[in-house]
Amino acid sequence: MRFSKCRAGLLTLSALSALLALSALSAQAADPKAYVGNFKDNTVSVIDTAKGVVSATIAVAAGPHGMVLSPDGRRLYVSGDGSSQVSVIDTASDTATRPLEVGKAPHGLAMAPDGKRLLVAVYAEDRIGVWDTASGAQVGSIAVAKPHTLAILPDGKKAYVASQQPGSFSLAVIDLATATVLRQIALDKPPRDLEASLDGRAVYATVAGENAVLVIDTTSDSVVTRLATGASPHIAAPIKGGKLGGVVVQGPGEYTLFDVGTLTVLRSIPVGKQPHWAATSGDGRTAYVSNEGSNDLSIIDLASGTVRQVAVGVAPRKVVVQQQAGSAGSAGAGRVSIINFAFAPGELRIVAGQTVTWSNDDGAPHGLAHADGARGADLLLPGASVSRRYDQAGSFDYICSVHPYMTGKVVVSAR
Repeated sequence: MRFSKCRAGLLTLSALSALLALSALSAQAADPKAYVGNFKDNTVSVIDTAKGVVSATIAVAAGPHGMVLSPDGRRLYVSGDGSSQVSVIDTASDTATRPLEVGKAPHGLAMAPDGKRLLVAVYAEDRIGVWDTASGAQVGSIAVAKPHTLAILPDGKKAYVASQQPGSFSLAVIDLATATVLRQIALDKPPRDLEASLDGRAVYATVAGENAVLVIDTTSDSVVTRLATGASPHIAAPIKGGKLGGVVVQGPGEYTLFDVGTLTVLRSIPVGKQPHWAATSGDGRTAYVSNEGSNDLSIIDLASGTVRQVAVGVAPRKVVVQQQAGSAGSAGAGRVSIINFAFAPGELRIVAGQTVTWSNDDGAPHGLAHADGARGADLLLPGASVSRRYDQAGSFDYICSVHPYMTGKVVVSAR
């Protein structure tokens, strides 16, 4: 994989708007929600993204740190840094269910692309816990010193873990099939966050004390270039659609957009004080940045650069956004979005006689193959869609014909 050297540069507003238009995904069938973890309140604020207001507040385990949604958006997992638990939230009712007891001081979380496994960085116990999301049972443990954050590649085969062991900082590369550490990528300074590119060919890493994003080639597991930023970048992640990425830069309090192909900085947008995290909407048009120093959430229209602030709890850190409404079978029934190398929702419930439409809202080509032999699509380019009517009750599995590790299911009930 080759990357061009980073060159500082700015695009005109019209050029950036055009790039955003190319990057954007199809509109969702229903307005999803955003969730913000308030570290000092031990709560999660629920954001109504249509209205831009807090609609609910949920008590969680002490020191909410890592956050991850299931691929279908129906469950939210929140690790409690000051506890031994991962809180589990039903997003349909926005209520906490039975927590997972995972070990002392859990930090980062990551979800397998198929939603079947949850990885927990158990910082105080020097290990990664592997949990079955269906049963809520631990099914594996991988030794990694002082694991902080982690990222799973879109194909679900490898994970990268930020190891903050004093004197031997590194990124641990894990083979998920064998639950073994393949190698360590040595670093001079403590790693902060890791995020995978949408195609899985790169991992974007931030490091304490370095004013740049490290770009790691996942084939060679080596740092191939650095994207220069302002002081103290914290998270760098691709924006859905594959054209753009965004970096939270804590020093100046900015959200910086960059081109993921050329690794060129496009523009920086001022947000609140001490920004911590960012997430983007499923259509790639809106960014949500949590501001730990001003106790609010910045909602950014990426095309215009306009920002509005929503007050949340004390010391907001992580933020995640549903990529579609979480209650399958209601507003989202009949539509599946192919996004971020996954089907969303992964399981759709409909009634006999309804038609399901699969839309490729990703930046890469996909396909559709039905287990029962029904006609699918060998190739769905970005923006294309295919439909199927279900007249009989039953459970119908399918996969992406281009990426077989992507799986989904339609459950049809009788009228």
